[in-house]
Order: sequence, then C-alpha cells, then structure tokens
Amino acid sequence: MPPSTLTLLGLVRHMAEVERTWFRKVINGEDIPLVWSDDNDYQVAHDASKSSRSEAFAAWQNEVEHARRIVREAESLDVTGYQPRWSEQVSLRLVVHHLCHEYARHNGHADFLREGIDGVTGA
Repeated sequence: MPPSTLTLLGLVRHMAEVERTWFRKVINGEDIPLVWSDDNDYQVAHDASKSSRSEAFAAWQNEVEHARRIVREAESLDVTGYQPRWSEQVSLRLVVHHLCHEYARHNGHADFLREGIDGVTGA
C-alpha cells in the first residue's frame, strides 16, 4: 500500500463533518460551521493537530445523535433540504441512503488501513 495521510482518526473526524453537513446543514437548514474545516476539506479533517481521539469521537457521537433526532422528528423521509454542492433539493431518504454508502466506503478504507498494519486479509 502506498504512503497515505489517511488515518482511522481522520475517518472519524471526516464522518463527524459528513453527519453535520448532511443532516444539520442540508436537511435542517442550520447555519453552523463545520467542526474542523471551512468546506469539509478531507485533508483538514485528517490533521492530527485538530483534536484528540476523545474529542473526535465525542464530536462524531454528538453529530450522530443530532442526525438521529432529525430523522426521528421528520414528518417523513420525503422531507427535503437544499444541497448547495448539487444546487438542488434532496430528500431525507436520499441523505440516509447516501450516509449508508459513505459509511460503507469508509469502513472499507479502515479495513485497508488495518490490513496494512497486521497483513490479515479477509478478516
């Protein structure tokens, strides 16, 4: 595996930003800054100087709690919010689906990182 700045902690930070962006900013329309970056820059989210492990996990758990509340309180999965990157309205259903894909991808990245450390495949 080639050298990379990707870390497990960076993935946790990135997913906190993803949860915050999609659920709070897009669906809920909250005007809040991101946790570690101005524009969900993947590299900034991986900067080890940005937070400790406990701070990163606490931020991620906080965003997951917000997301669950937003989903629980929504009238339906047809509720929409504006996604500025795409310049269009997106449904809560699409957001939940997108987050499933996001977690699947990044769990795969985490597995590659683990494999690079212990060499075990198919675990």
